[in-house]
Amino acid sequence: MYLCAAKIAKKQMTPDDAKAQAEQLYQQGNAYRKEQQWDKALNAYEQAYSLDPTSPAVHARQMLMQILEYRCKAMYNP
Repeated sequence: MYLCAAKIAKKQMTPDDAKAQAEQLYQQGNAYRKEQQWDKALNAYEQAYSLDPTSPAVHARQMLMQILEYRCKAMYNP
């Protein structure tokens, strides 16, 4: 759902607007991550990536996925 909305919005934005929106979404994702709202953080990072594939949100999403994968494994291996 979020990615579709971002794609529609991207068609109506200038490249500079898209980069600015991607940066805002990246920062929003960071705030969600710090609050441990993982799903919202991932959604924000994915939206940022869809607007700007060079956004640091790409790396942030990858790192968050690795953290979550590690945490899930640790939960099942006492």
